[in-house]
Amino acid sequence: MITRKILGSLLVSLLFTTAAFAQSRLAEEADQAFSKGFYFNAIELYKKAYTVEKKASTKAELIFKVAESYRALGDVQQAQVWYEKANKAQYDDPISYFYVAEMLKQQGKYPDAIAAYNKYKEKKPADARADAGIAACQMAQKWKDSPTRYSVDPEVLLNTPNYDFTPAFADKKNESVVFTSTRPAATGANTDGIIGDAFSDLFTSTRDRQGKWSEPVKLGLEVNTEGNEGAPIFNSKRTLMFFTRCPSEKKKVLACDIWVSKKVGNNFSEPVMLALKPAPGKEDTITVGHPALTPNEDALVFATNWRGAGHKGGKDLYVVKIDKDGKPVGQPVNLGADVNTSKDELFPFVRFDGSLYFASNGHAGMGGMDMFRAEKTGDNTWGQVENLKAPLNSASDDFAIVFDGENDKGFFTSNRPGGKGQDDIWRFYMPDMVFALQGTTYDKKTNTPLAGVKISVVGTNGSNFSAITDENGGFSFVENGKDRYIKEGVSYSIIAEKEGYLVVKDQITTVGLTESTTFVKEYFLEPTGGPIALPQILYDVDQFFLRPEAKDSLETLYQTLVDNPNIVIELRSHTDARPTRRYKGGNKELSQNRAQSCVNYLVEKGIDPARMVPVGMGPDEPVVTMEQIKKMATKEEQEAAHQRNRRTDFKVLRTDYVPGGAAPQAPKN
Repeated sequence: MITRKILGSLLVSLLFTTAAFAQSRLAEEADQAFSKGFYFNAIELYKKAYTVEKKASTKAELIFKVAESYRALGDVQQAQVWYEKANKAQYDDPISYFYVAEMLKQQGKYPDAIAAYNKYKEKKPADARADAGIAACQMAQKWKDSPTRYSVDPEVLLNTPNYDFTPAFADKKNESVVFTSTRPAATGANTDGIIGDAFSDLFTSTRDRQGKWSEPVKLGLEVNTEGNEGAPIFNSKRTLMFFTRCPSEKKKVLACDIWVSKKVGNNFSEPVMLALKPAPGKEDTITVGHPALTPNEDALVFATNWRGAGHKGGKDLYVVKIDKDGKPVGQPVNLGADVNTSKDELFPFVRFDGSLYFASNGHAGMGGMDMFRAEKTGDNTWGQVENLKAPLNSASDDFAIVFDGENDKGFFTSNRPGGKGQDDIWRFYMPDMVFALQGTTYDKKTNTPLAGVKISVVGTNGSNFSAITDENGGFSFVENGKDRYIKEGVSYSIIAEKEGYLVVKDQITTVGLTESTTFVKEYFLEPTGGPIALPQILYDVDQFFLRPEAKDSLETLYQTLVDNPNIVIELRSHTDARPTRRYKGGNKELSQNRAQSCVNYLVEKGIDPARMVPVGMGPDEPVVTMEQIKKMATKEEQEAAHQRNRRTDFKVLRTDYVPGGAAPQAPKN
């Protein structure tokens, strides 16, 4: 990743040895350039050395070193080309096959990368990195195919064909930013041998009410030098700016440090270097950078290559206590194996809730550097690392995320396709989920659309709204100007009601949903003008005791009475036409007992007995007549018909019930 090279080139160790063959002068110069982090210069020197080299094995090694330089520079396409050339030249270390796979992965060519990893496995079956690479490709493809809801776009007005990266909010309203850039206006006329571009400086820009950024302006010479400056961060009052500075001398790469400058009006004071290097006498080889402040601003998280106690490898993240002026207090502490890996962890950012965001190429990712989130687990400790996934991450290098206050939006840096040049600033935000409720109401008896039904909706957030169904029975609650009826994280109660019909109640919820949703409903309203069927309530022959399954069926009636608290019903029980010998009153008495057993059950569940009139209908209203039954071919068919006649239904007598009113009377025969 090129930004990592600009701000911490001394962190890179030589990726190969130079003792394998007799060095030509050009090759030696190339190795020296590489060891100092001057990858751009090293590429040209290795190519020149190749043109004069005669020995095949040495030429193959020079090709491999060109590939390594492109990889260190972050040019994955050219790195892939040169690793493949090394393979054709029969470079004697199969690691070149592994890096072909890695470069394909960093281009998002996951199927091709998996094939390349498998080819490497054939040559190095014991190397677990191949299986890890295959698993990462499979996971990355899933994330790419099913991205999170974040929306990302390049911040066009801040980007150039050069390197633009690591923006930080510079004012309390978060309308100004300070960011890093190598654009032509940068200080100094020298070229950085690491990238073949200008040295980086800090620039500032402010956006207007329409969101348009002003032309970026370089900060003063108090901050910017002829070396590299970058990766700024401000305290909450925007009075202190921490940033990374990497001095440069001709043909030298010097160690980086974190500096702090006070903001005075629109200018910055002469910065002061923070004493963060824990090994006196090794200041030239230990690099620190990428500062981040904790929410209470009493600690600083940063990246370093210091190989002290707890070092995991590559660049690790550390935390150190600081005073009110931003000066370190005590010794830095390694964040440990939950965060740091054997590779690189860089560009930390601590959000308002204490969670830590950072970039890494050591945790499982989608390609190059990925961004991760770690949960706060204690006082300046973090764990439970998770990948931010696509689209915040991609197969390219993605790093340096910063949030706009407590809002779920901000900026990050990426060299993915779609930008203007090298590293670019991208904005991101979490779009609101859009919800809608729509549907159709019907007459339950005729199954025809029912117009004039009032649909009332009440939300747990205190909202309430309603609509009347149209001539086709349709209703909808969708976006209304800037207001949305159905909102995220809310549960809603729905009532469908029309005079002459029983009320229908329903519920929906957006709690826990992770994508926009349209709820489509169909409501069937029961007219109250005649008998209303219930799920079959069955009885044994000559018995009125409720079966267990009959109690389940009565739940429908119970819910109807709850949903319609103003109705009084006639609960009617029917028998088949066969005479009963058990009861003196015959089937009328039997059916009356059956109706009463239903009422008793509902009373036990809390329904006021004043709302129910039990009526035994006997065999007077059969579903299947005796004449029809006698014509049935089998005894089983006949018994099933008798069972259908042994049923319970109800009729609505009144819709004006008031608790405590007079008890209903059974109709006179």
